[in-house]
Amino acid sequence: MEDKKNRVCPVSNAWLLDNPIRKLFQNPDKIVGEFVKSGDRVLDLGCGPGYFTLAMARMVGPAGKVLSVDLQPEMLSIVERKGKKLGLMSRIETHVCKADTLNIPSSTKPFDFALLYYVIHEAPNPESQLSELYSLMKKTGRLLIVEPIFHVKEETFCLMLKTAQNIGYHVEGPSRKKGGWAAILSLQAEQ
Repeated sequence: MEDKKNRVCPVSNAWLLDNPIRKLFQNPDKIVGEFVKSGDRVLDLGCGPGYFTLAMARMVGPAGKVLSVDLQPEMLSIVERKGKKLGLMSRIETHVCKADTLNIPSSTKPFDFALLYYVIHEAPNPESQLSELYSLMKKTGRLLIVEPIFHVKEETFCLMLKTAQNIGYHVEGPSRKKGGWAAILSLQAEQ
């Protein structure tokens, strides 16, 4: 990956991720709305302060669940505080992962959808993370991976997609329609 590999966005920069202006460029409804529906079980990996988590919690409705996963407990505290304020915590669970494993509780899987927004370039071992995610998804599940064009070169993103294919994912992409280098990964090819 690039020079900034494995650099995690610090909690002190959480306000940048929650900036209202961001919605003009990275609107959660436009980015994930076509993938998340009522009743879904959704994984927000590297959720930060919950920018996408809260929007997806609205989308999944009372019958759905969003698992917000982050390395930093402080980020998850922000998610919980905002989720309580908005009355969405019955739909949100938080989970602290480690850099080398997601260690997702078995009670929360399998997932219909997983979002990795500007995250995979921070992973010390993207292949291991993608393999672990493969085992967490429903057979009809889909992952949306988006990487920042200002940190990740197109060639690097395409190599990551090749790795995903080697694991067994069907890959749709790359494209730049979701706010960076983007691809949809599924466990099986569309029929």
